[in-house]
Amino acid sequence: MFYVITDCVPYKRLSTAKIASAVGCHPNTVRVYEQWGFLPPIPRSPTGYRLYTEAHLQQMRLARTALNGGWPGRLIRRSALRLVKHAATGDLGGALELGYQHLAIVQSEIAQAHTAADLLERWAKGTPVEAEGKVLTTNQTALLLHITIDTLRHWERNNLLCPPRNPDNGYRQYRTAEISRLRVIRMLRQAGYSTMAVLRMLTALDQGAASNLRQILDSPRPDEDVFYATDRWLTTLKEQEVRARQIIEILEERIQTGI
Repeated sequence: MFYVITDCVPYKRLSTAKIASAVGCHPNTVRVYEQWGFLPPIPRSPTGYRLYTEAHLQQMRLARTALNGGWPGRLIRRSALRLVKHAATGDLGGALELGYQHLAIVQSEIAQAHTAADLLERWAKGTPVEAEGKVLTTNQTALLLHITIDTLRHWERNNLLCPPRNPDNGYRQYRTAEISRLRVIRMLRQAGYSTMAVLRMLTALDQGAASNLRQILDSPRPDEDVFYATDRWLTTLKEQEVRARQIIEILEERIQTGI
């Protein structure tokens, strides 16, 4: 169903192409955003042309600010989607409230990422993160760290660690050193860093690097032809904080102008 306007269509109407050009995207993106509920209902002329208003343009600007770019992680993405869809209903005050909540979510993610990096740097400098204990099996290690055996296997396959084997039966053995390494890996992964970023850092650490590990985590190598937002997680989160503040500015401006 679409809405029909019976008045004459102004010659300089806001077309799909003009909306797309104004926000720097392809016209198909505007149509997709309409289908996904990121834009308010768009009236149609008797001939079927979409009749955008300034409110549609400003909503498209908000949506592109919130959603364009690399994947920022599920929590941030979910928050951004909720905010944009709520703004499309016309409740700009409610959307602004969600905007401030969105900023808080991003800042929380930043704090978590830096906390994990702090643990990494202290561990790299020799601060113990695990008390001396007995050698554990794979099952015991998974239970201790509250992770699955498949996760342990995945990290091993991706060269994040290489536990020694029992010479008698070939079973993997996890000593204090391996448990400590796993604790750091787990915290970095839970904080949002990608497997590639963690591998990049651990490789540098194993090769003797003991400083700038936070920077290494955030700096894909030239030979990493394909990388994700989480491969440069700290930079991605800083960019998301800037976007969150821009979202708030857009919404405050729209509330002031009534658009």
